[in-house]
Amino acid sequence: MIEGALFKRGMRRLAAGVSIVTTLDEDVSHGLLATSVSSVCAEPEPTLLVCVNRNSSIHDVIHRSKIFCANVLSADDVELAQRFSVPELRASRFERGSWVSLATGAPALASALASFDCEVTQVVPVHSHTIIVGVVRELKLWQSEIDALLYLDGQYQVRSPSAA
Repeated sequence: MIEGALFKRGMRRLAAGVSIVTTLDEDVSHGLLATSVSSVCAEPEPTLLVCVNRNSSIHDVIHRSKIFCANVLSADDVELAQRFSVPELRASRFERGSWVSLATGAPALASALASFDCEVTQVVPVHSHTIIVGVVRELKLWQSEIDALLYLDGQYQVRSPSAA
């Protein structure tokens, strides 16, 4: 069996898109920074998943609200990514950025590359995390240029199709 520390070092070599996952519960916005957002399928209904640590403040809130929005960050969203990664800034996370409501009411970031507004359809507990599956109820593509914010080896990187 491999050690968790070795596994984490290996996963740091996997470049990942950076998203802010949000939800709304009793008119209060909640969110966290995530690199574990993935498509599941496009048919019969567009579906994606997010993996959330059970100890995270948003975990139980998503379970109650049954909604979330995965906001795929652009290169211009580095400051927001940093804000959402610091637990001490939890109360002020939504003070920056342009946040709007889509179909479910979960906060969508208007500067993101895309916002996938989802209704939870399935939860799968796996050790310390829960895989939360959601059907996309509304999708906004906010920008035409795609300068994606990536996370690799503990650092933010920018990837643009024009750089290929």
